[in-house]
Amino acid sequence: MKTSNWKADSLLLITAIIWGLAFVAQRVGMDHMGPFQFNAARFTLGTLSLLPLLLIRRQKPQDWRPLILGSLVAGLLLFAGSSLQQIGLVNTTAGNAGFITGLYIVLVPIMALLWGHKTTGTTWLGALLALAGLFILSITDELTMASGDLLELGGAFFWAGHVLLIGWLSTRMDPLQLAFGQFFVCAIISALSALLWETLSTQAMLDAWIPISYAGLFSVGIAYTLQVVAQRKAPAAHAAIILSLEAVFAALGGWLLLDETLGPRGLIGCSMMLAGMLISQLPAFKFNQNKPAVI
Repeated sequence: MKTSNWKADSLLLITAIIWGLAFVAQRVGMDHMGPFQFNAARFTLGTLSLLPLLLIRRQKPQDWRPLILGSLVAGLLLFAGSSLQQIGLVNTTAGNAGFITGLYIVLVPIMALLWGHKTTGTTWLGALLALAGLFILSITDELTMASGDLLELGGAFFWAGHVLLIGWLSTRMDPLQLAFGQFFVCAIISALSALLWETLSTQAMLDAWIPISYAGLFSVGIAYTLQVVAQRKAPAAHAAIILSLEAVFAALGGWLLLDETLGPRGLIGCSMMLAGMLISQLPAFKFNQNKPAVI
């Protein structure tokens, strides 16, 4: 493997670790404030963290209208996914949230069928295995699904749609400007939602400054920047597989920092889900291992 690929894969691994541990920060944040206020603070901080990079580059878009429209639509999808994820964390563990959210990796090629893309047999096999793992992880003996897990599953569909949209938009406009725009839109909508449905508290912001700082600066600002840099050189299959490890680090973080346990049934379910995520990427690894990933 080329040295540049090793460096890119290392950066992607760091990104997966940061995103996985962010589930811990997000869950801790729920001890102090509502989900919309937390996301408003998180994405505001993430937006501000990208501002210096934009000022240094000083690159102006040729046409503002596509950037504004793209940022608005991407921001709406980001708001929907992050809101369901954050609300779901009230009633589920960081590990469960990480693995269920990670299903977007399987959902992306399936949803891409709507755009005329072909989906291979191994993708369907991976999807079935991940679905079986989700059943074992989340479905109770009464054949019901925990409300938190159900919200995380709903969020996974929005994350998948967001990935597809960003993949299409990033080839038509500057990805850093698009990131700034979508984070800004998500922060504004989250703030308005918090004003409408939550009781805002300055003290809560002060009490939760550590999880807010991590989720905003590290998860949004730093991790996104690392992903942008890494995916210029990383093969598409490497990127997808390494980033899927985000779910594993979410479970490890929940175990180490929050004393969360999965139990035998949870371990089996998570293992099957992770295997399904990885199997769904086998066609990409076989045929596109030298093709850089598109953000």
